[in-house]
Amino acid sequence: MTIPDWQLPAGVDRGLWDYLHAADMVANYDEQMRSSYLAKTDVLFCESVFRTPGKLIDLGCGTGRLCSHFAAKGFECVGVDLSDEMLAKARENVPQSRFLKANLVDLAEFPEQSFDFAACLFSTLGMVRGAENRAKVLANAFRLLKPGGRFVLHVYNRFFLGLSLRRLAVQFVKSLFERPSAGDITMSQAYGGAPLTLHHFTRWQTVNLLWEAGFRTLDGVSLGLTRTGEIQPARWPTSLRAYGWLILSERPSE
Repeated sequence: MTIPDWQLPAGVDRGLWDYLHAADMVANYDEQMRSSYLAKTDVLFCESVFRTPGKLIDLGCGTGRLCSHFAAKGFECVGVDLSDEMLAKARENVPQSRFLKANLVDLAEFPEQSFDFAACLFSTLGMVRGAENRAKVLANAFRLLKPGGRFVLHVYNRFFLGLSLRRLAVQFVKSLFERPSAGDITMSQAYGGAPLTLHHFTRWQTVNLLWEAGFRTLDGVSLGLTRTGEIQPARWPTSLRAYGWLILSERPSE
């Protein structure tokens, strides 16, 4: 599916649009998730903090891996994504859950305080273009949760030592001078299409964004990356050794 740039949804650039609609990527996505240490780690983290079955919304659900896990545990799951191709596969994978096409920047069709749990995993927030749009995603997550509802967010680390020295230097300078593009890292796509830009965060920035949305942060895991690609707790200093973070927050009870 090809549309002109001026018709792209809010928070979506050409690179992300091409990624979301790459047929080869969707066809191989489930296999990639099965072999991904991050995909295993984030589900286990969610399982440890979403303890009682309730209503769960997965923001950027892909082919439904989180809904599949929690639907089997008695949760009522809803998945949201912008990719028709991903959603078609998700409906096939998890027929007992609901999957809807929607932009995370605008979730007005969902009523306020309608979910017990929410998740935005696999750096989905980092795929959203523009600081204002990312703030809207978090505001939507807050609005959808009931008081006391829990939200798990995954982001990548802007200053991870595994990035190239050139990228680290560029990010340090941009962050020091508070440039609007600080944190944006652009890379070529494995499936063709325009280059994909992924926003990388600092832990402080992530926590601050959650606070600004109204959340209270409760817990978090600093994700380290071994040479074989396995995930483990990051060693000190985590600000440099963390591959990314999984952060648990809560909408305060009223």
